[in-house]
Amino acid sequence: MPIDRELLLNWTIPDVRHAYTERDTMLYALGLGVGDNPQSSQAMRFAFERDLLALPTMAVVLGYPGLWMRDPGLGLQWHKMLHSEQGMALYRPLPTAGTVIGRTRVTDVYDRGPEKGAVVHTRRDVVDAATDELLCSLFVTSVLRADGGFGGPPPPARHSAAMPERAPDYVRDQAILPQAAFIYRLSGDYNPLHVDPQLAADAGFKAPILHGLCTFGMAGRALLDAACGNEPQRLQSMDVRFSAPVYPGETLRTEIWIDHGSALFRSSALERGTVVLNNGRAGLGA
Repeated sequence: MPIDRELLLNWTIPDVRHAYTERDTMLYALGLGVGDNPQSSQAMRFAFERDLLALPTMAVVLGYPGLWMRDPGLGLQWHKMLHSEQGMALYRPLPTAGTVIGRTRVTDVYDRGPEKGAVVHTRRDVVDAATDELLCSLFVTSVLRADGGFGGPPPPARHSAAMPERAPDYVRDQAILPQAAFIYRLSGDYNPLHVDPQLAADAGFKAPILHGLCTFGMAGRALLDAACGNEPQRLQSMDVRFSAPVYPGETLRTEIWIDHGSALFRSSALERGTVVLNNGRAGLGA
């Protein structure tokens, strides 16, 4: 059935109360490959309990609402959904342990036509459960490939960050562990597409693909190391478009350009020469 735009805009996504420990914080870091150089400052800061700090991109797993689009009351063909863009804004360094509440809502629904699908924007605010202090906000753009043509408004023109033509200021290469998806899923995203070869084949992939938010986190690691001196409070925001899947076992190359208090970036699967994250922009603090 066609999308009911008003129903979707007013859909109640239950709040998620999420308690986590320092062990979860370290496990998230390991899922992004932290510890690949055991003597690095990243390993000591983000994967060792002494003076532990949380990686800024851990925000994406806090108060995660799960696959709420699967609710049959919405009538969406959710199995043909693509995670198109991800944004993140941080208002203070994340605690290494605590209890938070994730509050997710649909902010916009657009129609690209029957051939191109529908676009759904959501926002998740994560607050400290004890004080209600806003810690971070996550912004997701999803494309429902089979749900276009419902008669809704078209998406407005958007201006993505263009990459400079000059050589990048920094380049960071990260080897993706063959078992990376198995580790990353323990932070809360148990979608079997990322580990089950048959499901991946049914979806048209040659093998299980890495979680897009794992790739996002690895790009965040590169930004943190190259542009922030591994000081989490300096990485204040990230916005990026997912442009191609990533496979465990590949090498992720992130190119970074410093631009007036922010960083522009893109990431590629090095062996295939394929851009997998594009039009990236990160806000940098002092």
